[in-house]
Amino acid sequence: MENTALPNYLIATIVLHKPGVLYEVANMFRRRGFNINSITVGKTEQQGLARMTIAVSGTENTVEQIIKQLNKLINVIKVSILEPRNTVSRELALIKVHTADSKARSDMVQYANIFRGRVIDVAADSMTVEVTGDSDKIDAFINLSRTYGVKEVARTGITALGRGGKVIRE
Repeated sequence: MENTALPNYLIATIVLHKPGVLYEVANMFRRRGFNINSITVGKTEQQGLARMTIAVSGTENTVEQIIKQLNKLINVIKVSILEPRNTVSRELALIKVHTADSKARSDMVQYANIFRGRVIDVAADSMTVEVTGDSDKIDAFINLSRTYGVKEVARTGITALGRGGKVIRE
């Protein structure tokens, strides 16, 4: 369970894009007793490199320790803390909701539109909606959908970039 009393931090890392690097990073967190709230990984515009966006909760001291430990890993090229006010971040979620009748389906289509989501699958008794935005927006949509019965949720985790011309490179 996430501890909401502690501040949230986004850590961006550039790593070598090769097998075992995600394990190495996750294992460092495990060994040190740090928790990962979410992690996303994908190739970058630079050949052979990947970007990890890691969301963590903790004290400033905890985050400093995480950064020091990440910098010690051979396959980690660069580590940065993303400042919330200077960051564009998004998360994607797929939410499958029980829609027993046409009124429930109609309501869910309206909710999807309000949240700028998309209905991506409709079955006889369920509907799957794609919602993209910040975590609070996705949480709000899921909470609203609970009255109909949330069958399943898949979330990507947060991915983020700094605003403006500043970039994180090797």
